[in-house]
Amino acid sequence: MTWKTQLPTVRGKLLIDEPLAPFTWFRVGGPADVVFLPADEQDLSDFLKSLDPSVPVMAIGVGSNLLVRDGGVDGVVIRLGKGFNGVEALGDNRIKAGSAVPDAILARKAAEAGIAGLEFYVGVPGTIGGAVIMNAGCYGAETVNVVKSVRVMDRAGVVRELSVEDLHYTYRHSALQDGEPVIVLDAIFEGTPDEPEAIKARMAEITARRETTQPIREKTGGSTFKNPPGHSSWKLVDEAGWRGKPFGGAMFSPLHCNFLINAGEATAADLEGLGEAVRADVLAKTGVQLDWEIKRIGRAG
Repeated sequence: MTWKTQLPTVRGKLLIDEPLAPFTWFRVGGPADVVFLPADEQDLSDFLKSLDPSVPVMAIGVGSNLLVRDGGVDGVVIRLGKGFNGVEALGDNRIKAGSAVPDAILARKAAEAGIAGLEFYVGVPGTIGGAVIMNAGCYGAETVNVVKSVRVMDRAGVVRELSVEDLHYTYRHSALQDGEPVIVLDAIFEGTPDEPEAIKARMAEITARRETTQPIREKTGGSTFKNPPGHSSWKLVDEAGWRGKPFGGAMFSPLHCNFLINAGEATAADLEGLGEAVRADVLAKTGVQLDWEIKRIGRAG
């Protein structure tokens, strides 16, 4: 594969044939042809402008909502890190966060600045880039409620700014998931004024609720399926008899059965196979279609 021997010079790191399992919360998956850890936005732009345009590119955050198949991923996987993790209060109840900022950190920084409305992010696993792309949310709040604008970089290394209207948000979906892929650089959020201690108290309630109802210390990917209109995915999975039922090294959590977990030495095939088996069973028993919320990438092993 000649393009791997002709990669652009970078200030960050280029890792060849790098296993992706350590980059994901499930801890499964094959290698990427190349993993690029850019030093900063300029490093990323220069790399994309110089890279053979036929090479596929995709960006990941902390891999909290990602299932990498066992055969690995073609092209370049870009892992955004410390060059994209700044948080800055802007005044007027606005705050800016880089795409690699963990959602929970944004919630805490907003609280310290007296900005309410972003508390729900303390209960969302992952980083801002993923939250913006998929309209992440929990407990009745979503990204669409608080984001004002997003800066993205396209495959050619060109940066543009998008308003919330440009993103055409719906449930767990945005226009960023359609068409040519882009990389989220940062976003500006807006809340309402409140006392920091009051905001922190609400965040503590969310954290306590999450710790008692979700398997947050397991190798999981968060919510596996979107909630179909008029239904809760966990109830459909539970009623179909899949709570805690082993499938290879995978199962749906006994604590919250919309959480797929790697119960030991699961493969990506185990995890995806279980998800597909449950989808088929729920459809046959109820007529309701479950759609994946977890993003699945790569080749089967």
